[in-house]
Amino acid sequence: MVTIREPNPAFALLQAQVRACTLCAAQLPLPPRPIFQLNPRARILIAGQAPGRKAHESGIPFSDPSGDRLRTWMGVDKPTFYDASRIAILPMGFCFPGTASGGDLPPRPECASAWRAQLLAQLPQLKLILVIGSYALAWHMPETKGQSVTEVVGNWRAHWPNAMPMPHPSPRNQRWLRSNPWFEEQAVMALQDRVANLLADAKT
Repeated sequence: MVTIREPNPAFALLQAQVRACTLCAAQLPLPPRPIFQLNPRARILIAGQAPGRKAHESGIPFSDPSGDRLRTWMGVDKPTFYDASRIAILPMGFCFPGTASGGDLPPRPECASAWRAQLLAQLPQLKLILVIGSYALAWHMPETKGQSVTEVVGNWRAHWPNAMPMPHPSPRNQRWLRSNPWFEEQAVMALQDRVANLLADAKT
């Protein structure tokens, strides 16, 4: 068994720098509040879009109905989900980007270019990445460029078992889920088994 030491001072400094980031403050509707969850022991990474307003207010990622659905898809409870030593949460944008008529605005691009590679390098034990939405797909699965989210998610087995492309768990995606029942009937079932096995292995 590989022993992972507790985060070193350099890791702690990097996290502090990211949490104090103000790169896109002038473009945000609210003061910056970078939200993410990270620990080098994590075996699962949730690569999402950006925090919503509720997450901004609470400081807790996925503290909304989207998070409830995501936890159901993964088959985990809240204590497990928010255990950074098990599950890392690293959105493409760390701060709430604001809203438009159709929902939240896209994640600000400054986060990924400034911090993402450095933070991902701190996760040596990753075995599974949940890639949620088009912006995360563009970063983590650039080979799928030009394909729709539905096409990429429909071909999820091509990336399995190390990654799973996923639609956003937002309630706004209810119509997509009704039109694509195979996702919850097939992909979600495989995901729950994979997550359970990884979390069990981490305890041994």
